[in-house]
Amino acid sequence: MTVTGQTPAPTIEPGTADETRLLDRVFKLRELAILAVLLLMIAVTQADNPEFLSAQGVKDLLLNATILVLVASGQALVVITRNVDLSVGSVLGLTAFAAGDFLRGGGNAPVAVLLAVALGIGCGLLNGALVSLGRVPALVVTLGTLYIVRGADSVWVGSRQITASDLPDAFTDFGSGGLSAVPYLALIALAVLVATAYYLRNFGGGRELYALGSHPEAARLAGIPVRRRVLAAYVACGALTGLAGALYLARFGNVDSSTGSGYELTVVSAVVVGGVAFTGGSGSVYGAALGALLLTTVGSVLPALGVSSVWVLAINGVLLVLAIAVDRIVALRVARALKKRSAPTRRGLRHD
Repeated sequence: MTVTGQTPAPTIEPGTADETRLLDRVFKLRELAILAVLLLMIAVTQADNPEFLSAQGVKDLLLNATILVLVASGQALVVITRNVDLSVGSVLGLTAFAAGDFLRGGGNAPVAVLLAVALGIGCGLLNGALVSLGRVPALVVTLGTLYIVRGADSVWVGSRQITASDLPDAFTDFGSGGLSAVPYLALIALAVLVATAYYLRNFGGGRELYALGSHPEAARLAGIPVRRRVLAAYVACGALTGLAGALYLARFGNVDSSTGSGYELTVVSAVVVGGVAFTGGSGSVYGAALGALLLTTVGSVLPALGVSSVWVLAINGVLLVLAIAVDRIVALRVARALKKRSAPTRRGLRHD
């Protein structure tokens, strides 16, 4: 008699692969929509003001976006893990002044940049340790460190101010220079952006950030080192904020105790407008960069059209609310689509 062994049915995780593909398509479309709005806004402004896209105009647009792109890229890493860093504005001001103070004392520029990045990493380590190891809510931790860093910065800086005259000419020239209409700072931001996006898409550690943002408990059960990944995201955010602080100094050449105040809200707006879901697990640094470019371009477009700049904050608020509404609508539609796709599979399993 021949005995036929029955092969156990494989464990099925309905919608896992479908969900990834569907979300990828949705957020690519979201990023394309942001790009379309950005190009339309620029085209309308150019038609009204032919000097808007002059070589200097393009250079100014890119320079205005560079600092925000860098900080938003770091913030995106944290938000993808379902956390947030509200201390980036304070860290930006602290690192910018630290780099400037070092240069004013006779230090060289590369070491000043490394000093700013190292200081940013230290702040990121503090935030990441409290959130990941201390298991304190990110909103509470980073709101606290926002005030701690800002207070320390105010005590240290006091009434002092760093101006362009205190800095080496080569450093400030680098901050405003470029290749034709493309600033050096924009090239640095682009290199960082591409490297970060490549890591997220092609390395296991990057994909794990999405996994723990989508479902932290499932990620833990799957063996993903959740605490280590959250800590790494905060350290990367701190490093990029420190780099942005050094470049801010090169770009503007003017730093005091109020530098970066309120900047964290602009950063979060850029990330959310760019399609990085505040609930974690979706979005990309390219989207965050597009969101940053969109917000800074709004600030340049309004004066070019003769509209008062007081409308900038209102428009940014409208964009943020629209982005949150779109995220909610997309989430509901994706859930319904996945439910419909998985229904035949569940019926087939019941019949078997």
